[in-house]
Amino acid sequence: MDETPRSTIEKMLREQRNFFATHQTKSISFRLEMLKKFKAAIIRYEAKIAEALWLDLHKSYEEAYLTEISIVLQEIDNHTKNLKRWAKPKRVSTPLHLMPSSSKILYEPLGVSLIIAPWNYPFQLLMNSLVGSISAGNCAILKPSPYTENIAMVMDQMVKETFNSNYIGIVQGSRKTNEILLEQRFDIIFFTGSPSVGKVVMKAAAEHLTPVVLELGGKSPCIVDKSANLDIAAKRIAWGKTINAGQTCIAPDYLYIHQSVKDELIRKIIENIEEMFGKNIRESKFFPRIVNQQAFKRLENLLLQGNIKFGGDKDSFEKYISPTIIDGILPEHQIMQEEIFGPILPVMEFDDINEVINYVNSNEKPLAFYYFGSNTQAKEVLSKTTSGGGCINDTLMHITNHNLPFGGVGNSGLGKYHGKSSFLAFSNQRAIFTSPTWIDLPLKYVPFKYFKLIKKLI
Repeated sequence: MDETPRSTIEKMLREQRNFFATHQTKSISFRLEMLKKFKAAIIRYEAKIAEALWLDLHKSYEEAYLTEISIVLQEIDNHTKNLKRWAKPKRVSTPLHLMPSSSKILYEPLGVSLIIAPWNYPFQLLMNSLVGSISAGNCAILKPSPYTENIAMVMDQMVKETFNSNYIGIVQGSRKTNEILLEQRFDIIFFTGSPSVGKVVMKAAAEHLTPVVLELGGKSPCIVDKSANLDIAAKRIAWGKTINAGQTCIAPDYLYIHQSVKDELIRKIIENIEEMFGKNIRESKFFPRIVNQQAFKRLENLLLQGNIKFGGDKDSFEKYISPTIIDGILPEHQIMQEEIFGPILPVMEFDDINEVINYVNSNEKPLAFYYFGSNTQAKEVLSKTTSGGGCINDTLMHITNHNLPFGGVGNSGLGKYHGKSSFLAFSNQRAIFTSPTWIDLPLKYVPFKYFKLIKKLI
């Protein structure tokens, strides 16, 4: 994929700043009109989007719709329904000693957004962020991943057909284009990707003191206690790990199972995988492929330690790795040193839940956290650990509720989005204090003649 020239990027940014200066994007009616156009474009392009996701990642239409297209459509509907309420100035209480003044919060657009998306959910993660930028009244430059070229080209066509480039623009390319983009001054950078690249983005943003939202990743634990409903746990874990062939930032990264139920749970997970995809998983239209050869080779190397209990089949030509369960894993093994981002599920066992808590807390804070077991024990485990989000007795599903903020903590990310959180992420909450002129109490003025009274009041 060709890099976008510096001159093109600088011209687009300059034109977007000029358009933002006209104040048109601040109009609520303008924002709603743009969201309506955005939704219509997605519906019009639905078949092309699904076809491109099949070509790039071997995603079935059903998976493409459920995990990418529908999520963006729902996000647009949510913003369209609530935008007027979210954007309305919010009155807040004023303390007695500041009366008769009043206080309010104005929600202003930040300006020009830069949105950089990854390859694993290339449509959802670029377009879902764009909803928040439009809703908050910003202009935006979009940068898709070059690793999923077909969907990048479809999005390029859709964006250019739907929006003027001085409002919403899209550029293509790889590292060189990213470097040029990050040299520019934006009003907010929204980046989804790995923690290592997130550090590069944050460092570049610091040069201009640009605010950032970093949606990163990490090793999200999945804990199955002896009190868990094993049938439900097995089904939901198998589903959560195989969607997009495990190339999901919130996929269960590793299993930590109570030793008394380990063998039974593994057997049930295998049964559920075969029920979903059949005995010949490679032939299933519902099982995706690894994005490229580089990712395939990295995953292939993770199969070298531990005991493969299920799967392990691979085909470099097809970029196919079957759902694989590996037992006998130790914390020092290579597979436990990095986010897996593939259909490989390493298994460790425990006797005492405190072993798990100590292990999770000794590593970087994860993006997601999954616990299967009683609600009482779940509360204790949650109170002693942290993560960006998570589920009790389920996997992945917290991302589907637009009333929940989505994002990481620490190494797994910075900032939240989805629903109102997206509107807030792309907004400046401007605090305004209004004082009347018909009265001017002398309490605050030098030489503080009424200091004793002020001290009592505050």
